[in-house]
Order: sequence, then C-alpha cells, then structure tokens
Amino acid sequence: MDFGFSEQQDLFRSAVRAFAEKEIAPIARQCDERGDFPLELFRKIGELGYLGVKFPPEYGGSAAGLTSGAIMAEEMSYASPGIFLGIYVHVYLALSAVAAFGSEAQKETYLRAGIAGQKIGAWGFAEPDAGSDPAGMKTRASRDGDSYIINGSKILITNGDIADFLVVTTVTAPGQGLRGLSLIIVDRDAPGFSARRLQTLGMRAAHTGELSFQDCRVPADQLLGEENTGFYNAIRTLTEGRVIAAAFAVGLGRAAFDRTLKFAKQREAFGQAIGNFQGIQWLLADMATRLEAARLLAYQAAWRADQGLPYITESSMAKLFASETATEIAKTAVLIHGGAGFMMEHDIQRFYRDCMVLEIGEGTSHIQRNTIARQLGL
Repeated sequence: MDFGFSEQQDLFRSAVRAFAEKEIAPIARQCDERGDFPLELFRKIGELGYLGVKFPPEYGGSAAGLTSGAIMAEEMSYASPGIFLGIYVHVYLALSAVAAFGSEAQKETYLRAGIAGQKIGAWGFAEPDAGSDPAGMKTRASRDGDSYIINGSKILITNGDIADFLVVTTVTAPGQGLRGLSLIIVDRDAPGFSARRLQTLGMRAAHTGELSFQDCRVPADQLLGEENTGFYNAIRTLTEGRVIAAAFAVGLGRAAFDRTLKFAKQREAFGQAIGNFQGIQWLLADMATRLEAARLLAYQAAWRADQGLPYITESSMAKLFASETATEIAKTAVLIHGGAGFMMEHDIQRFYRDCMVLEIGEGTSHIQRNTIARQLGL
C-alpha cells in the first residue's frame, strides 16, 4: 500500500503548518493560562476555508476528504491542542452531523455559516449519568404541536457556553433505549436554554460547558434527520470524528516529543547532554516508535474512509492507540524534563494536562476496545 501523500495534500500541510506556526502557536500559552478560546482566530480560520475542508463546495467547502482533515488536525493540534479542540468539535461533530443528516434549510442556516466561521457549533451528547451509556440518557424532547419541548441537562460539552447552535441528543421515544433517541439543533437563544462554563484540568483554551434545558421550546423543523434515528446518526458521526481525534492525538504527541528531543540534546548533566545516556535514548526511541505507529493508524483509517472502504475497526484502533500514545509520550516528556517539566512556564506540563481528555472524549478507551472486540465477532 502506498502511504505517501499527494502533491495537493503536501501543499495543504505546508499551508496549514505555516498558518498554525504564525497564528496559533504564539497565543497557545496565553489562551491556556486565561482559559480563552480565540473567536477572532476561529473566524479567520473560517475565512481561509480550513473549516470547510471536508464539506461540499456548494456550501463553501473544498471536499478535500478525511485525509486532509487529519492533516489539519495534526498540524493545528501541534500548535495548540486546546484551541484545536474547539475547532474539532465544531467541524467534525456539529457540522458533520448537519452535513450528513440535515435538511437543505438546516444546511443553509448552519453548515454554510459554520464553514465560514460565522457560527460556532457544539455537540450535546454526554450527560451527568450517561456518558458512555447513551441508552441511559434522560434529556427528553416531547412533541408539542409544531415544536419540541426539551427538558434535561448535558455536561462536559466543548464550546457549550459559546456555541451559536448545538446538536443535542434527546430522548423522543421513552422506553425504547437506543431506538428512542433523536438529534435536535438548538440555537443558543432558544427560550429555556442556558449554559455555564466549567473549569477543566487541561484543554483550557477550549470552553467546556454544562447545558440546561427547562421547557426549552425548539421548532419541530430543527429535528436533525429522522426522529428516533439519533443514536445511529451520532455513531456514524463519531466514527468519522475518531479518525480526526487520532490525528489530533498524533499532533499533541509530536509536539511533546519534539520539545523533549530538543531538550535532551541541550540539557547537560554529569558533564554531557542527557541525550547521550542510554536510558534517555531508549525512552526517546520508544516515544518515536509509538508516535509513528499512531500516525500510520490514523492516516490508514482516513485513507480507508476516503476510498469508501469500511473503517469502523480502523477508526477505533487509531483513536485508542493514538490517544494512549499521546498520554504516554506526554508523561515521559515530563519525566525527561525533570523539574522543568513540572513548571507552569514550560509547555510540557500543558501537553500533559491536555492529553488525558483524548482518552475520554468521543468514546473512552474502554469503549474503543469494546467496539474493536465486536468487530472481531466477539
């Protein structure tokens, strides 16, 4: 199999990398320290067309495919995992669901504006008592004439308190479990909707929110896809999102590794650079090997998706291995940096704080293992 990138993809990587180095990296630490998501930068990314990399040209996209999306994820997360998290959720969860299941009116309203960076979306899936167990969701949408009345809450929602719209998973057929879930688009100004900011250990440049729906009235034409097909539509969205999440983890891991390799060549102890010690060399060799394996898994899954081949197993394998690899690399990076890695003025501690959420979001590592096992016929 040819694992090389096309000339167009190489040019795209160069362009995204240059943009990330110029516009994202310089504000990464500041955004983390202040807990700010840079909405002005988000709009600029939309103006440049990066938010539409996977979407049809008729809505302002470039239809470049999932491999190009993975390239963007790796390069932008390398510059700032926290900033990219907000972009990832907007593009590969909220907008992806609208593009796949939305009506023409919904695409014109949300997809077009989302691609242009004029609106930012959120993915309202997790609940306090139902994260990895969607069958246990309690947020309910009851039909009332030409509206739905939504009651319930969501938690750990990226972009939740800054989103212009949210794709929310609700119960529309109580007692039917997974067969009774639906996706509904909720505007931030919908009556009965509110959101508050949550403080997180890592990914602080991305906003994480708790959502509340109290007799929240939403027009019935905000239903995304057919009623009671929400679980299956969400899984389809998440399967694609996991490929991008894997590339996301590769970018974070590469950032931690590159800084650590440079540190090992410069930091001296016992009269020589610490990179001369075999113990450090072995740690760096293992980090490089795992990183390359994660990268190959991520791009293989993206390639299969672009070829129209099955990729459920590959997406879960890539997300599982890449996210756990990012955590291992970040942990080892802190160890090699010693006391410097524990200081807030260095980037290494930020990568260490950021990495764990990648093992939790879009299906925990345990959920990925369950998915892989099912695909093996177990």
